[in-house]
Amino acid sequence: MINDLMKSIIRYRGFIFGSVKRDFQSRYQNSFLGAAWLILQPVAMIIVYTVIFSKVMGSRLAGMPGPFSYSIFLCSGVLTWGLFTETLNGLANVFISNANVLKKLNFPRICLPIIVSLSSFVNFLIIFGLFVVFLIIINNFPGISFFYVFPILIIQMLFTIGLGTILGVMNVFVRDVGQFLGIVLQFWFWLTPIVYVAKILPDSVRDVISCNPMAIIIMSYQNIFIYNVDPDWLSLFFVFVFSLCLVAIGWRMFKKHSADIVDEL
Repeated sequence: MINDLMKSIIRYRGFIFGSVKRDFQSRYQNSFLGAAWLILQPVAMIIVYTVIFSKVMGSRLAGMPGPFSYSIFLCSGVLTWGLFTETLNGLANVFISNANVLKKLNFPRICLPIIVSLSSFVNFLIIFGLFVVFLIIINNFPGISFFYVFPILIIQMLFTIGLGTILGVMNVFVRDVGQFLGIVLQFWFWLTPIVYVAKILPDSVRDVISCNPMAIIIMSYQNIFIYNVDPDWLSLFFVFVFSLCLVAIGWRMFKKHSADIVDEL
């Protein structure tokens, strides 16, 4: 599985990176400010969170020192959740939205999920970079524990790619999957401690949330940026193993139905 995937990536790397570049350019080529919107939007969001939420909500977050604690808490969850939802939605619709390309061009179809994932990740890195600059400016950079973010990001992307590939294949044959995903993500957001602290919830609810892979991932980011402590590696290990299972299932489904996808489209 891995060898076939790596061979496809290496052989068609020019097509993949060229598609990512075109996707990035096409998002902003018809706007007056162009790619500046990619910077202005997160900057405006960070300012709103800093000026408003840190004042209004800051006193409700016990154990989080500093005037910007709630802003950092929100950004560490919202930005990474945004990466998750953008990638997942893109993967769930990747074959349907590229139906014409699949019918006209001959290339490994697995390139499409890779392109979607890379495009979302590039956008995230730009926004996340601004968040890191913000942390440095307010003297709240987490230090050496910041590097724990990278293995967590890998786990998150594996989880998202695995789940997204499964949904992408299913969505070709059952179009309700894409519509239903939007509803699920709304509930999923509120079952993930992004705008609230998990400690305020009843024990029964926390037990349910502890089974949520994205809750474990998001809280790991929050522990790093707010408390400057190591994430719960044991919980993340279980998410990692689960993510690898999803990737394996997604790859198997894709290989099995690859030819049928084009016929169905």
